[in-house]
Formats: sequence, structure tokens, C-alpha cells
Amino acid sequence: MTIKRGFVDVSCGQVHYRHAGAGRAPLVMLHASPGSSRQLERLIGAFAPTRPVYAPDTLGNGDSSPPRQEKPTIEDLADGAVEAIAALGLSEVDLYGTHTGASIASMIALKHPKRVRRLVLDGVGLYASADQEAILANYLPEVPIDHQGLHVLWTWQFCRDTYLFWPWFKHDRAGVRDIGLPSTEALHAKFVEVIKAYGSFRNSYRAAFRFDKRAHLPKLKHPTLAVCARDDMLFPYLEELGRLIPGARTQEIPGVSSPEAATESARLIAGFLDS
Repeated sequence: MTIKRGFVDVSCGQVHYRHAGAGRAPLVMLHASPGSSRQLERLIGAFAPTRPVYAPDTLGNGDSSPPRQEKPTIEDLADGAVEAIAALGLSEVDLYGTHTGASIASMIALKHPKRVRRLVLDGVGLYASADQEAILANYLPEVPIDHQGLHVLWTWQFCRDTYLFWPWFKHDRAGVRDIGLPSTEALHAKFVEVIKAYGSFRNSYRAAFRFDKRAHLPKLKHPTLAVCARDDMLFPYLEELGRLIPGARTQEIPGVSSPEAATESARLIAGFLDS
């Protein structure tokens, strides 16, 4: 399945998106931070045989323009995503979001409810206040661009260490993630997506970390499926997430670590979307 790419105009510039598939039940997919919709290619390919799939780079990430706001909120990012959805000619869509994308997706459902038919939230961090403060203080240091390219080295190590530790800066036994590193090719691909948005990718991340999920998620009224892979660092929050959203279903999925895992994850999610 060929995944096509394009741009649509929005008020702050342009949004880049990936697209595949055809049919009458469009699915919009919002990626995690940092990176871009490239991270979703396995899931896009798995869903595309049965429905049209659109995956925009969220504002300030990948090849999309940054938002106008100096300190954008999740609401600002949701408004930008809705602009892109409208520019694509879509009215009501099924909506999938993972990590930061899940926060954006939930705000779209709250603020633009007629745009959303069904909602899938994959990996949502319900941090304690102390953990949230530590993440905001340490997760996204400002490393200036210099002639030595130290920002390039920092970005590579940052992308690598997110697979080794959670949070990535917690380099001790308690922070170890026992999932191993991706291939060098996959790590390089992620690095490229992050480095090209180096000046703006932190803003959407900070918006997600500041987003008060416990205050907003209980207000959701759409049919909602909460999912997460067991090797996702946010898996421990899945059960609580399901209780937080009225009427939500929960489902463990295998994730996207292989094409086979992505196909099975898509099958489980599609069972909810098509029910």
C-alpha cells in the first residue's frame, strides 16, 4: 500500500499529512511527540485496505508549520488539527491519537464534537503532580544551535534514550525500560523528523505535559476506546484511563513494534470503530 503525502493550508501556514486508502469512513490519526506522522506508517498501512486514513504532522512537528502562539496549549493544537481536517474536505471522522496525539484528539472531541464519530486514545499519561513537575523541569532542556552542532548530538541521544529510560533523563535502575533499541535505520528516521522541527517540537510536548487530563477526560461523551501496548511506558495508566472516561472500553494491544503487531493492533481497534 503506497502512503501518499501532501500539504493543506491553515491559518498559521501549512500542515503536512500522510494518506492512504479509500472508502466512506475516514480515520484521522494523530502521532506522539516527538516526531511526525511517519511514526504511524505501519498503522496507516494496516488500516488503509478498509478505510481512508489521514495522518497530519501536528503543528510544530515534522513538516508542519509551528502554531502562532509562543506557548501553545492543547486547545491551540486541537484547533490547528481541525483546520487541517476541514481543509482535507472531511466533516465527521473517526479519531485516533497516541500520547500527545491522544491529548489533542480528546480536546478535538470536547471542543469540536460534531467533527468526531468515535475516539481512540492510545497511551495517556496520568502523572502525579510531582512527576509532572519533574518532567516539565527536565524533559525538554533548551540546547542552543551552535557551530559545533552540539544540538545535533543532543537530539540523537535524546531520541535514543527515550527507548532506554522513562523519563529519558532518569538514568538509574528505576528508570530503565527493558525494550531494547530500534534498528539504527529506525532511530535515524525518528531523529530526522525531530531535528527538522528542532525550533518548535518542544512546544507541543510541553502543552501535552501541562494538559490537565483528569479534569478534561471525564467530560468526553463520544464512544471511546482506551488502548495501550504493554511495552509502552504509559501502560500502567490504562486501567485508570478507562475508569476516567464515561462508558469507555479498554483494550491492551500489541503496539507497532513489527508489521504483524501493527496489523493485530489495527484489527482490535477496527473492531471498535466498526461496531
